[in-house]
Amino acid sequence: MKPETFQDLQSTIPTEPGIYKYFDKDNTLLYVGKAKNIRKRVSSYFNRSQNSHKTNELVRRIDHIEFTIASSEQDAFLLENSLIKEFQPKYNIDLKDDKTYPYIVIRKEPFPRVFLTRRYIKDGSEYLGPFTSAGRVRELLEFIRLHIPIRTCKLNLSEQQIRNKKFKVCLEYHLGNCKGPCAGFQTEEDYDEGLQRLRSMLKGNLSPVMQEYKKEMKELAERLEFEKAGILKKKIEHLRTYTANSVIINPRLGDLDVFSIAEEDDEAFVNYLMVRNGTIVDTQTISLKKKLDEEAAEILQLSVRHFRDKFNSTAKEIVLPISIDYPDQEVNCTIPKGGDKKKLLDMSLRNVHFFREDLKRRKRLYLNNDDSDKSELLLQLQEDLFLQDLPIHIECFDNSNFQGSFPVSAMVCFREGIPSKKDYRHYNVQSVEGINDFATMKEVVFRRYKKLLDTKSSLPQLVIIDGGKGQLSAALESIEELGLIGRMTLVGLAKNEEELFFAGDKESLKLPYNSSSLKLIRQIRDEVHRFGITFHRKKRSAGTFTNELEKIKGIGKQTADQLLQHFRSVKKASAATEDELAEIVGPAKAKIVFQHFHT
Repeated sequence: MKPETFQDLQSTIPTEPGIYKYFDKDNTLLYVGKAKNIRKRVSSYFNRSQNSHKTNELVRRIDHIEFTIASSEQDAFLLENSLIKEFQPKYNIDLKDDKTYPYIVIRKEPFPRVFLTRRYIKDGSEYLGPFTSAGRVRELLEFIRLHIPIRTCKLNLSEQQIRNKKFKVCLEYHLGNCKGPCAGFQTEEDYDEGLQRLRSMLKGNLSPVMQEYKKEMKELAERLEFEKAGILKKKIEHLRTYTANSVIINPRLGDLDVFSIAEEDDEAFVNYLMVRNGTIVDTQTISLKKKLDEEAAEILQLSVRHFRDKFNSTAKEIVLPISIDYPDQEVNCTIPKGGDKKKLLDMSLRNVHFFREDLKRRKRLYLNNDDSDKSELLLQLQEDLFLQDLPIHIECFDNSNFQGSFPVSAMVCFREGIPSKKDYRHYNVQSVEGINDFATMKEVVFRRYKKLLDTKSSLPQLVIIDGGKGQLSAALESIEELGLIGRMTLVGLAKNEEELFFAGDKESLKLPYNSSSLKLIRQIRDEVHRFGITFHRKKRSAGTFTNELEKIKGIGKQTADQLLQHFRSVKKASAATEDELAEIVGPAKAKIVFQHFHT
């Protein structure tokens, strides 16, 4: 949508809190956002020059906008969250979670059974959780069954069946793991007391259970039943040991949700600690892909809602490293400076940093350290791509530009399936004027392999060109000029469909989505994107990028960026008429720019 088109629409946009939805010309939902003031928030996309290429691309694609007014900012927040989950728009952070988490269910039936399940069914049963680890749940249930007799059979223990003495006690009764409700040896009231203890234990609150055991132990000792009292004493000691091994900060802290965040390039990592009665009862870390260079506060806000919804949290306090605009007035957001809450936050931060570093390590070691495994994967890649030689040395090229100007290129190198960072190269484009992906690719490929030939260095067996047939053809021109045809294989990788193109082939090659070969190619492509974007950001932040428009007296950086965004290059801006320039920056500045290029 053009800024002038938006100006006609601006006065019709509501100023109340609510959500806004951006659609493209095919009526595809591109983005959902929330705002205290919808008009003010939406106008910010069109009334100023955006620093983010992704945001500029979003604005360019917008065809029409829809609004929904909400009764409050909190309602807008909840509506935004549900729409993102349902439609997963391309330019919103992806918060979908494909995992099926385990629950502990207390079945709605006489003398309820307690067991692990991954199916959440609205049948009136009580579901505790979810938990992030099935192993932890099984361990927890085993621990609970050592202390609370709960039946494990699937018998229909209706009152009539028990009265008619339909069942006999099983081995579990004789082992002391069950009190025999099937034979009428245990009342429902007594069984329910055990379930209440179970709920307390799952919440990390073991004190009531131990107090109850102490009371029972004292009564047994008074009745001279020392053997049964000894069993309870062992259970109390076991509970104390379990409490000592739990991560308890301070029982007086009560229930808290603790969140921390770390960022790196286009990724963010968020950790969640669920604290109940001062005990960490669960934790999870997720990674998120940024779509529009979102701020940390915005990512954290979405993640807080995601985790609290997922784990059914009702904690009234959230501990955070930074301030966020959380709309639920009943929830207190705390940024601790010291004390036990700060210790919890530091623990969460250590978790998130460990997760990030572990993820990076696993990416680096995407291929197993075992040489035979690496060879097997490279042999598979050789077979899948019909290569003459084993691709021990692979290089990949990608072009990058900022707002249609300042082209740069990047090349990454993988040796034996692992990144060889000492061989990575950045390229400032020298011979290409304006934005020309094909000419840029031709230049950097020529420079790379001319250098390898001059220094008599080894050549790669496989070269991946990140782009379609046009970029591949341009790269092949350089390979032909250097006389390297037949000495290496070049393939083009289409950006969207992950299709592979070979020179001269009409049809593309599509590898199975989960194949090991495509996973390696995808890893190499992602690495060249990361390397190129990092280089571009460094140059932009260092002020390396300047252009002739910024040097015109009376023209500032914002105006220069507007012209570049519209005309895509200085050359095209210089060839525009004064009227064409005036449509973008107004008549006064258009006259200055036009006279600069035409006098």
